[in-house]
Amino acid sequence: EGTCVNHPAASAYENVPFFYGDAALAGWRQVVAAVHAAGGKIAPQLWHVGAMRGIGAPGVVIDPFPDTPAFTPSGLLMPGREHGHAMTQADIDAVVTAFAQGAADAQRLGFDAVEIHGAHGYLIDQFFWEGTNRRTDAYGGSIAKRARFAAEIVAAVRARVGPDFPIILRFSQWKLQNYQARLVTSPAELETFLAPLAQAGVDIFHCSTRRFWEPEFSGSDLNLAGWTQKITGKPCIAVGSISLDQDFIDEEKRNIGTHAEPASLRNLDDLLTRGDFDLVAVGRSLIPNPDWPRLVAAGRENELRAYDKSDLDTLA
Repeated sequence: EGTCVNHPAASAYENVPFFYGDAALAGWRQVVAAVHAAGGKIAPQLWHVGAMRGIGAPGVVIDPFPDTPAFTPSGLLMPGREHGHAMTQADIDAVVTAFAQGAADAQRLGFDAVEIHGAHGYLIDQFFWEGTNRRTDAYGGSIAKRARFAAEIVAAVRARVGPDFPIILRFSQWKLQNYQARLVTSPAELETFLAPLAQAGVDIFHCSTRRFWEPEFSGSDLNLAGWTQKITGKPCIAVGSISLDQDFIDEEKRNIGTHAEPASLRNLDDLLTRGDFDLVAVGRSLIPNPDWPRLVAAGRENELRAYDKSDLDTLA
């Protein structure tokens, strides 16, 4: 999902890579070199899990700071469920600094850009979402105020990396806590939400959806990336079940789906050609198809293999 910034509460899962410390950064330098040698570009997705920390099996040591509580906007995992530590101003400042340092390190190591994970119900998204942000200070209330924490992170990153290093921000309507959640319900609300983020220095918006082909608002066939591009004029990334016939959630079983068959890319190609968005992110389909870009570029999408959760067992 990402790589954790230098904050004691940033991680929640085993085997998630850190983006701090000499050993970890030395390893990342090798990753950058390998990607560049293959002709690719690379950006780390900097991550803080927020309230997702400490909700798994009790007693599991997940990182070097097992006694650190979850850091959250208001001490909530979701509406009605208390969890974690409500962040003070000093806590907020420390996390902002951690993201800025991570971005500066990414630039120093030779990464081509940096992405800030503000989606899926993790810390930044917990500030965005009214369901988990019940603050009454400058970071809570209206959607513009709930975007302030992220805007401060983006501004701090921009101050460290300068004007020419691309900053990507990932955001979503849906949350792991609630797949039906919505930050905004109209283009006007989306514009209010995006304005402080664009002004702070976001270059590219990564608009995370479960199904890229679904319209975001009634009265238009634009998806979330299409609306974001229209409103901000910024390049946008679309994502969500690219080249697969099922999203990652099994609605009937209410858990993570285990299988998806390949699907036509015609609709995706039509939307790209129309200019709705500029870039496409591919997730699950890359697991059985590490050669996905070459196959698609060569018009051989019929050779794409199905995704199955068991593929994860064979990853190196």
